[in-house]
Amino acid sequence: MSNSDFKTQYKKRLKNRIEEASKVRKIVAVILTVFTLVLVIGGLSGYFYVKSALEPVDPGNNKQVDVEIPMGSSTSGIAKILEENDIIKNDMIFRFYTKFKNESGFQAGSYQFTSSMTLDEVIESLKTGKLVKAPAVEVTVQEGLDLEEIADIYAEKFAFTSEEFMDKVNDEEYVKTLMEQYPKLLTEDILQEEIRYPLEGYLYAAKYPFYIEDPSIDKIVKEMLDKTQSVVLPYLNDLEGLENVKNVHDLVTMASLLENEARTAESRQKIAGVFYNRFGEDMPLQTDPTVLYAKGEHQEKVYYKDLEIESPYNTYHVKGLPVGPISNFNKNALEAAVKPVEHDHLYFLADSEGEIHYADTLQEHNKLKEKYIN
Repeated sequence: MSNSDFKTQYKKRLKNRIEEASKVRKIVAVILTVFTLVLVIGGLSGYFYVKSALEPVDPGNNKQVDVEIPMGSSTSGIAKILEENDIIKNDMIFRFYTKFKNESGFQAGSYQFTSSMTLDEVIESLKTGKLVKAPAVEVTVQEGLDLEEIADIYAEKFAFTSEEFMDKVNDEEYVKTLMEQYPKLLTEDILQEEIRYPLEGYLYAAKYPFYIEDPSIDKIVKEMLDKTQSVVLPYLNDLEGLENVKNVHDLVTMASLLENEARTAESRQKIAGVFYNRFGEDMPLQTDPTVLYAKGEHQEKVYYKDLEIESPYNTYHVKGLPVGPISNFNKNALEAAVKPVEHDHLYFLADSEGEIHYADTLQEHNKLKEKYIN
């Protein structure tokens, strides 16, 4: 082979190697680019997937979802229940999130969650056994309101009517289920035949936060009964030795009378003393608010003809306490019912300025009436 042929073949082989190397570099570059893109896209997809899973299912949805967490549930079991009820987006992410934050101690029970809750809010609820969101609605129930007035307040805030509220709280079967759940508070006394409304007086005056926009009537009633129970039951230890006030129903009834007869804690304690003195003398209480409740109408003044209404609520007609409460009440009315001021007064009246005047005898009382009323 001549030198010229050798050089020609060498150049040809060199050219082929260069072309092959270039092709390999291109293939490697393409593979690396594709691999990098896969990693980037996969990473971004994973990031956005996890980010989405950590967000609320539906931030604008505050509708109540009742969720039952059984006793002995594991974190995996709880996560599955929450995902099935659309409270969280992904049970696996929830499990990883709780492990990452070292969260545990979740409580079994009945919960009212919403799809707008964050994972942290759901976790805190499961740890404390209650909702931790800012309330969606707050409802203030004032002192001295009867059940019909309370129904009107809630009907203004929520989707149901006052009639639907009243139908629910007066359904005997429903009331009996409540009695089973609140046995120390709701006794057989509330189902007496002459009772107008079983839950009258038992829905405590307070500000109630609701963490869902459409709570059920049952949810509202139980929130209020929980509050009533927490306030009233401690006073049952103070009933010993009280005339005519022997049980929780008597106590709630007395508190409702004191709530409607005076506006200050001091006056309520003093009027409570009048009532207990009357019990001791076997005198009727003769308190005007019971007359108005017996009449079933709201009016500014009680007339003599109203005093003759034959009703178990009218304390001009019956001796002792009326058959049941006439409204809800303030805590200081309960305090007055168990800790009356001791004195000898048997009568009292309020003048046009709201100041209360007391008397020991009917003669003194009539003189006060002439001076301040007639």
